[in-house]
Amino acid sequence: MNFWDYVLQQLLNAVSLGSLYALVAVGLSIIFGIMRLTNFAHGDVMMVGAFGAVLSIAAGVPFIPAIVIGVAVASVLGILIERIAYRPIRKAPDVARLLTSLAVTYILENVGIVIFSSSPRNFPIPTWLDGSWQLTGGITLTNITLLTIAVSAGSLVLLGWFTTRTTAGLGMRAAAEDADAAQLVGLNVNKLIVIAFLLASAYAGLAGVLWAAQAGAVDPQMGFTPLLKAFVAAIIGGFGSIAGALVGGYMLGALEILIVAFLPSSVSPYRDAIVFALLIAFLLFRPGGLLQPNREIKL
Repeated sequence: MNFWDYVLQQLLNAVSLGSLYALVAVGLSIIFGIMRLTNFAHGDVMMVGAFGAVLSIAAGVPFIPAIVIGVAVASVLGILIERIAYRPIRKAPDVARLLTSLAVTYILENVGIVIFSSSPRNFPIPTWLDGSWQLTGGITLTNITLLTIAVSAGSLVLLGWFTTRTTAGLGMRAAAEDADAAQLVGLNVNKLIVIAFLLASAYAGLAGVLWAAQAGAVDPQMGFTPLLKAFVAAIIGGFGSIAGALVGGYMLGALEILIVAFLPSSVSPYRDAIVFALLIAFLLFRPGGLLQPNREIKL
């Protein structure tokens, strides 16, 4: 494999990883945009979506419908979290909302450990997803990578259409700009927030299923790492901005692949340290991110 074929191979890997980060970061940004809340339970919604798909497959449901079930389970969980945990404290101080978010995280993780144990469980994928395509120059494109890129791209395009072409999407954008003004002009902010949690959780569930399919395993703590990476991606792009989450997700995916593929192997173990150093740099020098330089960020 020559140098340019190697670069193209790593570009495909970066797009696949960046797609997963973008899906999770988009959900974080949707909720932050409309509620100014960092939902640290988002990673555990990923986990629940992945387990929903695993249990569906174990019950004999085909793979694609099992993905839909996993996404649906995650969406319902997101609505319940909003209604039970976040709605009663919507007007509470930021620190109370932050602590509630962390409490929901630990509750979901521990419930998952009680039900499924802390040991990883195999994520079965069908034989047709096990194959790969050999392209010119020795470039390999696995079916799971192709599925990840295609499903992520399609769902993100659909989200763009929803937020710019539908009444609910436009209402969410209006509420994100000024919830009080949106309520004064007759928008049902409570309903819009529920829709936001449903959407964000659906994307988390989809990311969880795709992440588990690539890793080949699920466990109750699987959402921790992608949540942290998606948080970094959202900060890079501009917290609260859907477009910023996309930019940050793909940038972070490219950076991680670049570190592993093109830098000395002695640098690879410090990949996460480099990523979080980048986060600190953005918080210091451009706290609003690339696409929202004037946006205030609160945890």
